[in-house]
Amino acid sequence: MAEETAKRGSIYAGAAEPCSIVLFGASGDLAKRKVIPAMYDLAQHNSLGERYAIVGFARTAMTDDSFRQTIAEAAKTISEVGPIDQAKWDGFSSNLFYSPGDYGDAESYKRLAKRLEELDEQKNLGGNRLFYLSTPPEVYQDIIEHLGEAGLARPANPGSWVRIIVEKPFGRDLASAKALNKIVLNVFEEKQVYRIDHYLGKDTVQNLLVLRFGNGIFEPLWNRNYVDHVQITASETLGVERRGGFYETAGALRDMIQSHVLQLTSLVAVEPPASFDANAVRNEKLKVLQSIRPFNLEMVAQSVVRGQYAPGKLGDKAVEGYRDELQVSPTSRTETFVSMRVLIDNWRWAGVPFYLRTGKRLAKRTTEIMIQFKRAPHIVFREQNVMANRLVLNIQPSEGICISFGAKKPGTEMSIGNVAMDFDYIKAFGNGSRSAYATLLNDCLRGDATLFDRGDSVEAAWSLVDPILDVWSAAKTATVPEYTSGSWGPKESDQLLERDARQWYNP
Repeated sequence: MAEETAKRGSIYAGAAEPCSIVLFGASGDLAKRKVIPAMYDLAQHNSLGERYAIVGFARTAMTDDSFRQTIAEAAKTISEVGPIDQAKWDGFSSNLFYSPGDYGDAESYKRLAKRLEELDEQKNLGGNRLFYLSTPPEVYQDIIEHLGEAGLARPANPGSWVRIIVEKPFGRDLASAKALNKIVLNVFEEKQVYRIDHYLGKDTVQNLLVLRFGNGIFEPLWNRNYVDHVQITASETLGVERRGGFYETAGALRDMIQSHVLQLTSLVAVEPPASFDANAVRNEKLKVLQSIRPFNLEMVAQSVVRGQYAPGKLGDKAVEGYRDELQVSPTSRTETFVSMRVLIDNWRWAGVPFYLRTGKRLAKRTTEIMIQFKRAPHIVFREQNVMANRLVLNIQPSEGICISFGAKKPGTEMSIGNVAMDFDYIKAFGNGSRSAYATLLNDCLRGDATLFDRGDSVEAAWSLVDPILDVWSAAKTATVPEYTSGSWGPKESDQLLERDARQWYNP
């Protein structure tokens, strides 16, 4: 399994078959900053097909040439692709095309279908097609239904394939997620649908499976007998920036916990799959979500904390509070911070709390998983301040793994110090890792759905989050605790762990 996973994560994973990639929302920020640069990254490492066409679709009126010019300028200024090799870019750019249209206009999809047929014939692409929805969620239904009506949701000929990537958020509650799943599955089959969460493309996230199931020293300890508790933190130093209008309708629970953080939780807690196969892995992840103890009114009051950032300082820079941001109500009760205590009611994790935390305007930008092990049952060195052993997986901004333990200090006295063994991806393997989007895009092009969400898993995550949203919505007079920008959140979050005689691990 470790060998298979290493092959999957390789930057030189096998090239995809020839295909057309249709990028809806091609003139938007996500497409320019993340998606098209990821495609270029794959192309320059020979991980796209030998023949391919990338067709941008958006409302903005552009020709093929003006689209290529717009994307080239974005690649040099706002994308995260790094330095551009002009010769390779020119080769990549020659495969960029554009089909303008309105998302709700049936004629636009007829023109798109005709363009795809022409490119299939010109480039001998075999009818393989990938549709990527890099658009606001409110137009998902229009796009999906019109693709079906235009006959684009089914393979054009025997042996070819059609797939669709859908960006988060996938719904804003359980009811809307079910409705969206129904819309998608009325047009596409589940095996065609790839719900993308870029966190799962990170090398350290994927390495969780290798760490546990490819090494004999970790899996025997990965259970309630040896693990005291688990902490998962996804913190940002940024505020909502210019997304105040969006964030007012979302909040941290919907934006981060329901997707990224619960995905990480399921990977930490997952049982060994029978094989490294998409269905086997996703079945086990679903079981974890279904084993999390559901929240009721009492549990929300005791085990969930929300907060909202107030003015403060990040370094030497003074920053404003959430209610002072553009498009944010001066009386807003939207949470920019959430911490929660989660219990997984299964044999492996019974009694082991998982503490989850996410927030904006916190002290440091980081995503990490900290597993704290139980202390030795008989503390021989009870007079020494020996810390509990910890395993920390750093997911971003730098990727690596750290193990801490006690060691004797030099000298004649029995004095113990806490030391750490660090593994850094860049130091170990060089700066050759590709973006999470490139990893996931390559997986989709090769038909590997392991790191993508399935419809039932999305609904299971919303089932956990919905009761919390309901309690908060009903408590209209409750105050949302504030926390100073640049801190680690409200004091209530610290108290959540202090009640269990524990404390947050702050990097």
